[in-house]
Amino acid sequence: MRGNKVPTEEIKRDPAAFADRVTADGRFGRSAEAGRYRLVINRACPWAHRTVIVRRLMGLEGAISLAVTDPRQEIIEGDPHWVFTEETGSPGGLDPVLGIHALREAYLARDPGYDGGVSVPGLVDVTTGHLATNDYDRLCLDLATEWGPLTRKDAPDLYPEALRAEIEEVGAEVYRDLNNGVYRAGFAPDQARYDRAVAGVFARLDDLEARLSTRRYLVGESLTLADIRLFTTLVRFDPVYHGHFKCNIAKLTEYPALWAYARDLFQTPGFGDTTHFDHIRVHYYWVHTAINPTRIVAAGPDPQGWLTPHGREGLGGSPFGKGAAPGPVPADERVPGIS
Repeated sequence: MRGNKVPTEEIKRDPAAFADRVTADGRFGRSAEAGRYRLVINRACPWAHRTVIVRRLMGLEGAISLAVTDPRQEIIEGDPHWVFTEETGSPGGLDPVLGIHALREAYLARDPGYDGGVSVPGLVDVTTGHLATNDYDRLCLDLATEWGPLTRKDAPDLYPEALRAEIEEVGAEVYRDLNNGVYRAGFAPDQARYDRAVAGVFARLDDLEARLSTRRYLVGESLTLADIRLFTTLVRFDPVYHGHFKCNIAKLTEYPALWAYARDLFQTPGFGDTTHFDHIRVHYYWVHTAINPTRIVAAGPDPQGWLTPHGREGLGGSPFGKGAAPGPVPADERVPGIS
């Protein structure tokens, strides 16, 4: 996420700087071991949120510990950085497991000469302090398919082999026009590029509205990675993308099928219980000073609507397929709920 720099060109996302894969058999050099890795995230970030949802649905909380950075990034040597603070449960501003203040320290432990950007999520090898990967997409895929016996026995199949081509096809369209499209609109350097980006956002929302009017989930009859990829953008749409990123042609709540679909997911274990609306609003409005120089954090919208009945059960399907819902959220990972 960009911070205090005024955009001069259209936002472009660089490939992940570090993309080690962690698998049950260690065939790429890193093996899945309980307690070896720590997942560093920020609850405001949609890309990090994906990994938290997958980790929870697969029952990997006991195998991979979680570290949460402050939603207000700290400026270090002129750039905004993800840091640990007392406010987010890190005594003395140091992560209690890794012993670092800023995630970039794990990047530099891996490569002392690294001078690129620092992003969440970051999977850090606790044994060395080195960043293993910041490739959120590959990390989600591997958490869903490669952690073998460390996943819970009744975990859902989030990436069924027979549906993978369709999951990736839908995901590519959603990423281009919506996941990344809201950023291209929000950080557009001129009117023409904003107009193109915002038109793409709402064209994709219109297509999704039609698709989800007749089916409960994006691909197949149960949850897949396609739904997780979409949800983390939808849940941020009205709180930050609609106003802060000028994606204000319509609100999510004005799309009957999409709004019901989003509520259905939110009320499913793993989705709403990993969503922290305060962190979302505070991060976007406080950090992006190029488009909100006053750092005034918007008060709304009221999140109560997320708990209203969605009526999607009539479309068939079941969230976890042949699996079952995950258990309760670990006590030290709970986020403020909606009352």
